Amino acid sequence: MAEPKSVYVGMSADLVHPGHLNIIKTARALGTVTLGLLTDEAIASYKRLPYMSYEQRKIVAENIKGVDRVVPQKTLDYRPNLREYKPDFVVHGTDWTTGVQREVRQAVIDTLAEWGGKLVEPEYTPGISSTALNVSQRELGTTPGIRLRQLKRLLSAKPLVRVMEAHSGLTGLLVEKTRVLVNDRPREFDALWLSSLTSSVVKGKPDIEFVDLTSRMGTANEILETTTKPIIYDGDTGGYPEHFALMVRTLERLGVSAVIIEDKTGLKKNSLYGTSAGQASESIAAFCDKIRIGREARVTDDFMVFARIESLILEKGLDDALERAKAYVNAGADGIMIHSKAKQPDEILAFCAQYAKFDAKAPLTVVPTTYCSITEEELIGAGVSIVIYANHLLRSAFPAMQRVAESILTHGRAEEASEYCMSIKEILKLIPGGT
Repeated sequence: MAEPKSVYVGMSADLVHPGHLNIIKTARALGTVTLGLLTDEAIASYKRLPYMSYEQRKIVAENIKGVDRVVPQKTLDYRPNLREYKPDFVVHGTDWTTGVQREVRQAVIDTLAEWGGKLVEPEYTPGISSTALNVSQRELGTTPGIRLRQLKRLLSAKPLVRVMEAHSGLTGLLVEKTRVLVNDRPREFDALWLSSLTSSVVKGKPDIEFVDLTSRMGTANEILETTTKPIIYDGDTGGYPEHFALMVRTLERLGVSAVIIEDKTGLKKNSLYGTSAGQASESIAAFCDKIRIGREARVTDDFMVFARIESLILEKGLDDALERAKAYVNAGADGIMIHSKAKQPDEILAFCAQYAKFDAKAPLTVVPTTYCSITEEELIGAGVSIVIYANHLLRSAFPAMQRVAESILTHGRAEEASEYCMSIKEILKLIPGGT
């Protein structure tokens, strides 16, 4: 009796729909089915993380009728698995003939030709797609628990987590929805940064921790209501250790993924003022205690406490920054943020090079506000895990609003300012339920 033919199907299996079942049915008619389940890393390389983890999706896939075995597919590229399993057939819908997966498809055809394999493409099931289902799902919103876990998953799945500041429900929507294509691959922001600077400035207040947690929670709730992406909260110095414990509990309950606190003491002033503002470093021992207190206040391990090192800002040098990084990691910090106000990234890169030699490390975060010429690829090469664009939406909005205000005053009417403004219809389209 002839051996049955082998069939390979690549699939995410996050939201399984009739189109997926049709693919499996077609594959099963050809032979024994190996389902290559895309890992979180593979999916994150070309679109947003799936809702379910790989382990959860694997349970689903193993219980689909017609699937004989499930194996991990660690990249969007099928070739490593195809060369390992050498299937007689690969089955995939016709939806990958254009866009980011077009080259993947051609690589599958070329690889199968090495041993006489064949690509079978059932007609794409009309009226339904995983992407459309994911969009619909996200329009319904998320839960604190799901959002809380997302940042850790992103850190495991992506070489660099891209974070943009938001300071209102509208800017939250902008970060949530902005998406571009770069070399046929979609690119978007992975998370939101709730900056104390922008939260203060948008209220017309100085960035000195004057706007308290209760007030900032109002802004946080506006953003939580309009977004689904994970949130990192700028906790300034964290305040008194007892207050920091309460902050952690509040943020975790809301579904915020992480808080970053800086190792300064006294009246907090914006770091870009450096030593001219009379700022001082907190002692290493005291700051380590604050980290421990914050971690002990957590209900779950999903919430993260990041330590922000101000040594370079306060001109204490690289050795002090490295000493603090080692101490903070040993104290249990879930991440390290190294800060600099230099115009070039040299001192940041020097820190990264030494930090990479540590035996114990936590994910590394940078904020390239002043050294903005550095690219994300360079940051990945330096070992950075998170890049935060900390205040760019607010900084770009003010000049635009000022220009419109000046135009109206200059001309005594609004017509000349119209070219700088979105139409009311366009802005309403941004708001769910606004049209």
